[in-house]
Amino acid sequence: MAIIAAFIFVILSAMALIPWVNVRWKGIVTVAAVCLLALLSSRIAVGALSGNEFEYIFRGSAVTGPIPVRVDALSGFFILIINFTFITGAFFGLQYMKAYREQSTGISLHGISFILAQAGLLGICSLQHSIAFLTAWEIMALSSFILIIFEHNKRETIKTGINFLVQSHICIMLLTLAFIWVAMRMNSYDFRAIAVFSNSGTLLVGVALFLCFFLGFAIKAGFVPFHTWLPYAHPAAPSHVSGVMSGVIIKIGIYGMLRMLLLIKCDYLLVGYIILFISVITGIYGVMLAIVQHNLKRLLAYHSIENIGIIGIGIGLGCIGIGKGNNLLVYLGFAGALLHTLNHSLFKSLLFYGAGNVYQSAHTMDIEKLGGLGKQMPHSSFLFLVASLAICGLPPFNGFVSEFLIYNGLFSGLQGSDKVLLSGIVGALFGLPLIGGLAMLCFTKAYGTLFLGRPRHSLPQPLREAGPGKLIPMYAVLLFIVGIGLFPGIFMDVLARPLALFTRLNGEGNFAPGKLPAGNALSMIGNWAAAFLLLAGLIYWVRKKATANKPVTRNSTWGCGYTGPGEKMQYTASSFIRTYRKLAEPLLLIHKRKKEIKEVFPRDGGQETHPYDKSEAWLIDYPLQLLKGFFNRFTFLQNGNLQFYILYGVVFISLVLIVPFVFDYLLSLVKFLNKL
Repeated sequence: MAIIAAFIFVILSAMALIPWVNVRWKGIVTVAAVCLLALLSSRIAVGALSGNEFEYIFRGSAVTGPIPVRVDALSGFFILIINFTFITGAFFGLQYMKAYREQSTGISLHGISFILAQAGLLGICSLQHSIAFLTAWEIMALSSFILIIFEHNKRETIKTGINFLVQSHICIMLLTLAFIWVAMRMNSYDFRAIAVFSNSGTLLVGVALFLCFFLGFAIKAGFVPFHTWLPYAHPAAPSHVSGVMSGVIIKIGIYGMLRMLLLIKCDYLLVGYIILFISVITGIYGVMLAIVQHNLKRLLAYHSIENIGIIGIGIGLGCIGIGKGNNLLVYLGFAGALLHTLNHSLFKSLLFYGAGNVYQSAHTMDIEKLGGLGKQMPHSSFLFLVASLAICGLPPFNGFVSEFLIYNGLFSGLQGSDKVLLSGIVGALFGLPLIGGLAMLCFTKAYGTLFLGRPRHSLPQPLREAGPGKLIPMYAVLLFIVGIGLFPGIFMDVLARPLALFTRLNGEGNFAPGKLPAGNALSMIGNWAAAFLLLAGLIYWVRKKATANKPVTRNSTWGCGYTGPGEKMQYTASSFIRTYRKLAEPLLLIHKRKKEIKEVFPRDGGQETHPYDKSEAWLIDYPLQLLKGFFNRFTFLQNGNLQFYILYGVVFISLVLIVPFVFDYLLSLVKFLNKL
């Protein structure tokens, strides 16, 4: 109870203090509050991962009943991810927000919202009471909305915020319906009532209940076709908020799905196939759209959708394992999903922090206008490169380990004779390598266009590297990215207890640390990764020593006999992926603007491509267009004529007075006829 009281005290104290302190101290108070909340909650989380689950019951009220706070191994794992991402985001944001010091009120609201977003996420992972859970979810949604619209003077930012808010509340509505369904039957808001309810019904009732929860959580997580808020929210938000949003806020949807899988007894095989199918589509569609983006943060947003698809493939695989009674499949599927949840929070937050450095130096996110940043921003370039390699699933970094586990699970699933299972596994084995290959194409384009070559446009001011205040949290993230790649066994041991919650659904217990499935392979991965890094370091050292005393000569790059401007000789981001765009164009929605090129040495001319999400056009834009058309049929009612408005009022009042009498007359008539 003392920890919970201290937790609440820190939140209230920070909220009361931030508006009154000097603008320089607002960020410091925010960072201190985030670190204190992380310290308090991590103590409980570490205990849960060690086997000491936390439980405290609030007395509640006559309406709510007792409100349980429970932290098991699954909650503890997500709490640690949330805390680390928020700490790095807070320290990065402390320096990032210095550019907005003149907006004192906005910074106060931003700092309070950042603390509330962390508190809301921690509450979601800890509260196992429907009303309390939805309250924490609402706090998280509203505080995220305020964080996104920090630059509210821009029309597009407000539009994005409203879009986020509407879709967040559709998500809350679906979750509320599912909770109401359980509460009506069980007369309880405790999450344990969900388990009792699903056990008392048929498996199909369990599937229906899970799908209701799944749809709500899928909107927050960003599964296709519920992803349309993500590509707008990330470019609008400050970069440290984008890092937190992609790193943990969308992952709370994954937590919700996993929590409901532990509570709801259903047809896991059917649920697994559904999740697997949606996840493969999500991963492929997300990366296909990422490749054709020109805005760096929008490109990264679509990659968040892609990685949610990869996590979903692991979850679907684990559910199929439960349905088939295959404990190895359960372990590898959920292990890959949980580890990739951690991995994505690391390399994606690092990528967004790097994008923030680029934005504050170049004042644009348009990839086509940038180039040659590697020479002016060597640290940001190096960090962005490592994160790009990690997100592509290449060794010796963390993304390879989690994808290796999912691949291992998929190949293990090929050993059965079930044709439906084989079809699903083969489809996933086709989709996952396709996702990885397209991701490499995308980040080759993004990194090469941004950091290599020469500047393509003149920028308003000289580029400069980010300061230590931004780089230190980025290097802290880098340590974990490399650490998981080199020592995967340590992190898999941490996952042993969360995974045991799922293997117990098959009647199996814990895996002993050091004797985990694929443990030998993971040890080999770490050893070979370390050997690779040592070899690369040795080669670099030898090269540096061999060339230390040699003179360096600099000359202009050979222009193939054409001495025109160097920036015009380079590939643009669009031209780099032109072949891919031609192949993928039937599946995507790409608007083109062409200006005819004339003469041998043209002065102007060119082509622009503007990608758009086809699912958004079909599922949102087209229905809204039909709705607007329907309502436009009634615009004649709003004609500006005062006499008509008075008539509307008279008609309305008349109906209010007459309708009850008519209703009573009809009711008495029915009673009279029944007597006859």
